[in-house]
Amino acid sequence: MYKLTKELYFPNVETAHSSGIVAFGGDLSTERLILAYKSGIFPWFEDGEEITWFAPEERMVLFLNQLKISKSTRNIINRNIFKVTFNTAFKKVITNCQQVKRNGQLGTWITDEMLEAYAKLHELGYAKSVEVWQDNELVGGLYGIDLGHIFCGESMFSIVSNASKIAFIHLTNKLKADNYQLIDCQVYNDYLAQLGCEEIPRDLFMQILNKELLVTYNE
Repeated sequence: MYKLTKELYFPNVETAHSSGIVAFGGDLSTERLILAYKSGIFPWFEDGEEITWFAPEERMVLFLNQLKISKSTRNIINRNIFKVTFNTAFKKVITNCQQVKRNGQLGTWITDEMLEAYAKLHELGYAKSVEVWQDNELVGGLYGIDLGHIFCGESMFSIVSNASKIAFIHLTNKLKADNYQLIDCQVYNDYLAQLGCEEIPRDLFMQILNKELLVTYNE
């Protein structure tokens, strides 16, 4: 595993440890974060730990035509109890992702330093959010990095049931309409699998990321 210096550089993802760790150290500067995502790498560490960069062997993604929407969720959508907006309250979304308590999770990996770093990326148009509102209150949402053909999801939150799911569904539909390739969800979890996400080999993900392979969707 590589120890980063002040040089703006990442090693090839194929050098990653079996744990997915490809490098330690460096910083969360705008330039380094953008390079990381364009290189198939993302930061993931807890407060007090050294910055750790990952490129897992299996990448959790959503191919946009594989989205699974349950009957109960469709009923919620049809009832129009939520309003969904795009990129109108980024700071509120990432702050909620940092602060909302999750079952079985003691702390957060979204440190204050990371929050400020992604706020800067948002100002530059790289980091974007989806907001879910109920009675004019922000009740759910998600944020991530927009690479123009891939959306790299970072985190989501819900204050009321199904709010983050609604955000994810609306994001997927928008990205499909805008001819994106896929949503990068980074690592496996059951919640994402229920929505249709799946793991693919790192080399396949990198081919799509580098535009060496085009995903086509039939209407």
